[in-house]
Amino acid sequence: MGVIPPGSTIGILGGGQLGRMTSLAAARLGYCCHIFAPDENNPASQVAAKTTTADYDDLVALNSFADQVDVVTLEFENVPRATLEHLSERLPVRPSADVLSIAQNRLVEKNYLRSIGVATADFADVRDLSTLSRAVGELGHNSILKSAAFGYDGKGQVALDEKTDLASAFEEMGSAQGILEKKIDFACEISVIVARSVTGKVAAYSPVENRHVHHILDTTIAPARVAVDVIANAEAIAKHIVEQLQVIGLLAVEMFVTLEGTVLVNEIAPRPHNSGHWTIDACQTSQFEQLVRAVTGLPLGSTERRADAIMKNLIGGDVEKWPALADDPYVFLHLYGKAEARPGRKMGHITRLFKVGTALDE
Repeated sequence: MGVIPPGSTIGILGGGQLGRMTSLAAARLGYCCHIFAPDENNPASQVAAKTTTADYDDLVALNSFADQVDVVTLEFENVPRATLEHLSERLPVRPSADVLSIAQNRLVEKNYLRSIGVATADFADVRDLSTLSRAVGELGHNSILKSAAFGYDGKGQVALDEKTDLASAFEEMGSAQGILEKKIDFACEISVIVARSVTGKVAAYSPVENRHVHHILDTTIAPARVAVDVIANAEAIAKHIVEQLQVIGLLAVEMFVTLEGTVLVNEIAPRPHNSGHWTIDACQTSQFEQLVRAVTGLPLGSTERRADAIMKNLIGGDVEKWPALADDPYVFLHLYGKAEARPGRKMGHITRLFKVGTALDE
């Protein structure tokens, strides 16, 4: 596999802020980016060299896109597997359709993780009210019902308890296939972002601690304030998964740390991740530059942390605080160029840096 040199064009499926920040990182290394997305005026298109606006199943548009790019990657999972398969007949697609299809379906994902020896919360397949009732009998009412596919930021999720009407919960979940997961009493949620190159080299970033509000990531603390053995275990798990999947690109691995210090994997995402935004300002190589390096065949960059960091998302109306944030000399402000601030919508983020080894405390 040869190196795709600077001056080439990277095709990105999806036009959100992850594509935007990938495009900016690519430009610094001399690459152009071409966005393929069904929506117009998206954050990535504002900074990319070119955009194709078409549905992901538009074969004519996909063929034209393939003719204009040298490699294809993605910035979110909700792209049909068939789209990646079609493009892979024409040029390198990184990550592969096989990797995408595992990450797209929570049930497939959990079964795959178990098959390679990775621990997860207990779960059960849910197809209808009957299987939901049986699953609750096995796992207990203290569980979460999730749509198996196309869920993010808490969408398609219903928390259950003993008073929950199961028929209503299944309807609210809103999918023909679901997964019931037993709730975990955890000390904290962490994540590890790991890269794998075309030559199989693997590099992981420090595990970070994540705090969610209404199922949406609110704050990331880097590094995670957990025991040394938990850090080592989390990094080893992430590297094991990326190697087993043979990902070329990035893999974000979200995990729970139980009260006993056990690490359980919750979800994986084969793309840049919100919990990795701190790397832009705090690491030798950001997660976005690392993705560019991985998919083009360049050597992976150093994941060394130059500073400890706290990253906070600007969600909805939080973005209106931008004048004060821009005036703060200790804040790195990142805005995504979205025109409308809706509740729950990620409009940007800020990062504060601290001396390495500082005991971070908000």
